[in-house]
Amino acid sequence: MRILLPIAIGPLLICSGCSHWANDSWTGKDKAEHFVASAALAAAGTAYANNQGWNSAQSRSFGLMFSVGLGAGKELYDSREAGSGWSWKDFSWDIAGAAAGYSAYQLIRHN
Repeated sequence: MRILLPIAIGPLLICSGCSHWANDSWTGKDKAEHFVASAALAAAGTAYANNQGWNSAQSRSFGLMFSVGLGAGKELYDSREAGSGWSWKDFSWDIAGAAAGYSAYQLIRHN
């Protein structure tokens, strides 16, 4: 499962017609938005999976992949010719937010 994301995203970017890359900074309002949105999506996805009776590993995988997948989709949308460009910095904040959201959900759930 750990190697699945790079294997899936690499060809997706190559074949998607990614026309340009963003020239952005590591900080800014949009980075906080990426982090918070990804955290909320990961927590919500994990909670949904838990409520479906899935085991811990399945719930974790679903919550994280739900959040990261939506983040990748957003960046793919941005990479179109009329968009702002694919941003690895935004995507990094998406991944960090997903991990934080999953972790926060687990802390709250087990207390």
